[in-house]
Amino acid sequence: MQYDVIVIGSGPGGYVAAIRSAQLGLKTACIEKYATYGGTCLNVGCIPSKALLDSSEHYYNAAHAFKTHGINLDNLSLDMAQMMKRKTEVVAKNTAGISFLFKKNKIDGYQGIGSFKDKNTISIKKPDGTTEEITGKNIIIATGSKPSGLPFIQIDKKRIITSTEALTLQEVPKHLVLIGGGVIGLELGSVYARLGAKVSVIEFMDSIIPTMDRGLGKELQKVLQKQGMEFYLGHKVTGANLKGKEVTVTFDAPNGDKKELKGDYCLVAVGRIAYTDGLGLDKIGLTVEERGRKVTVNDHLETSVKGVYAIGDVVKGAMLAHKAEDEGTFVAEVIAGQKPHINYNLIPGVVYTWPEVAAVGQTEEQLKASNIKYKTGSFPFRASGRAVASGDQDGFVKVLADATSDEILGVHIIGPRAADMIAEAVVAMEFRASAEDISRMSHAHPTYTEAFREACLAATDNRPIHI
Repeated sequence: MQYDVIVIGSGPGGYVAAIRSAQLGLKTACIEKYATYGGTCLNVGCIPSKALLDSSEHYYNAAHAFKTHGINLDNLSLDMAQMMKRKTEVVAKNTAGISFLFKKNKIDGYQGIGSFKDKNTISIKKPDGTTEEITGKNIIIATGSKPSGLPFIQIDKKRIITSTEALTLQEVPKHLVLIGGGVIGLELGSVYARLGAKVSVIEFMDSIIPTMDRGLGKELQKVLQKQGMEFYLGHKVTGANLKGKEVTVTFDAPNGDKKELKGDYCLVAVGRIAYTDGLGLDKIGLTVEERGRKVTVNDHLETSVKGVYAIGDVVKGAMLAHKAEDEGTFVAEVIAGQKPHINYNLIPGVVYTWPEVAAVGQTEEQLKASNIKYKTGSFPFRASGRAVASGDQDGFVKVLADATSDEILGVHIIGPRAADMIAEAVVAMEFRASAEDISRMSHAHPTYTEAFREACLAATDNRPIHI
């Protein structure tokens, strides 16, 4: 078969690239090695983790918050099997949706492992062992990423696990030792903490979510500690050993002291690494970066081989589903002869704990490092009428604006529905709004988004109304 576009991988980047290519009139194929479309995000990442986050939040509120609302429950219990069953059903609905969209857009789907025979020919090794070849004028590599590990820890996928196995546990751990205080680890750690597990977080850096604004990490740690999680920051893990059903994790304190924690499960969540194994990149003259295995691309996301593109987790930048989606659309439009645009500075990052954490633009640390003069405005959710009414008073909105022009340079939120609130900040910054612009726009009352307006008032001339 001859195609205009062949996409290898059907995650958020791959399936969006395929759909957009088909919309633009390009004959398109998509290759997926697993039985369902959607990649890591839909199958073992974003979607199942959010399903468990929602379920565990309901359980936690039923156990800890319902009484304050006048709702009394007797004999509250957890049906772990049903919770996992619901999660599986959520995943199935989403992956089935991708299949429907492929049929709707007349995209040919192939199941198997795709690899380059040459720059226009892809060999597909199917599950039954047979091989099929298809050719395309343009190839898009969208193979995503996989959990990375530590070389001195053997992951057995039963007691010493990655995020993938953490989504399918059939019991609540008594003590979950979590290696890594980043987004993935904290989300999954909070799931099991809400369900009653003791969760201990060991993080090499001196802050959780270390790539985000420091104030967000500090506040999130305080809230998660209230929920029962404990933290060992600035500690270096040296090993994890399994004996029976007990995992012993050893680590060094900042002062050099040797420590250990014993738990029934250990979750290794130290990041992800680009998945480029088996692609046969060497056959077309491509190599990957030694660290991270990422593919090098130009401003059009094209590799050094003409007509071969790469997007998402296999190229530079944040490993985010929505970043991959934007790049999928971008490449399809480049191939079609259009001139698309992505502003990488305005791709938001989100942590789906509760409260949620969301940010876009520059952090204070980045602005200071770049010697950019800025002003800041902050507003706490404890002063928000809507947050008080819902009982979600932890957190704040922080706005960073240029000291001279008042243009918004960064927005950092920890609080209720931060993941949704950040979209207003992205829109504002895409149109280069000033803090005063937002402060003069009407926001419905009572809503959480009023906190963004108040933070902008604070940044404009220090005149928030409600604090």
